[in-house]
Amino acid sequence: MGEQDEQALYAARSVTVRRKPVPAPPPPQYPVKKSSLVDRWKSLSRRTRIIVLAVVLAIVALIVGLAAGLSTRKRTQNLPLPSGHGGPYTGDLTYYEPALGACGVTSTNKDKIVAISHIVFDTASTGSDPNSNPLCGKKIRARLDNKSVDLTVVDRCTGCQPKDIDVTVNTFATLADVDLGRVLVEWNWLENIPAGAED
Repeated sequence: MGEQDEQALYAARSVTVRRKPVPAPPPPQYPVKKSSLVDRWKSLSRRTRIIVLAVVLAIVALIVGLAAGLSTRKRTQNLPLPSGHGGPYTGDLTYYEPALGACGVTSTNKDKIVAISHIVFDTASTGSDPNSNPLCGKKIRARLDNKSVDLTVVDRCTGCQPKDIDVTVNTFATLADVDLGRVLVEWNWLENIPAGAED
């Protein structure tokens, strides 16, 4: 073996074989878990959760209370209730065939009774028993064309607007022609008429 062959052999042994580098595999991709409200809620301590619930319930109760108070005040402000100025109010006068009324009183056409609007009746209600409604037994005076009649509240009129009243056929005939069926009438609560102002 000649010198050149030895050098070539030596050179061949000393040469490092360079291979193409293999890229390292990418690190595993785990989905990034977004923190949901449920996770945040669960991470809170029991005491903190109780406090948060109490605050939320207090706010909801306050909102509901204010809404109810405002709607009740607005609803009752313009209603013809005895606690208001007492009248006079102007509304439709109609008639119906009386029987057992919402106040628990059975009436006939001969009775001087009145059914007031269900809106007014229900607003004045203090419980689930209509017989104990504070308007039951209250007196009103209805006037039309210089004629008047005093009536006792015994019923609620489901088809009446707040200032309308519904009476017996006989009472309607005292104030207007029955064939008209519906006329405008002026009325007020007797409890609020100043002394000496009654007819």
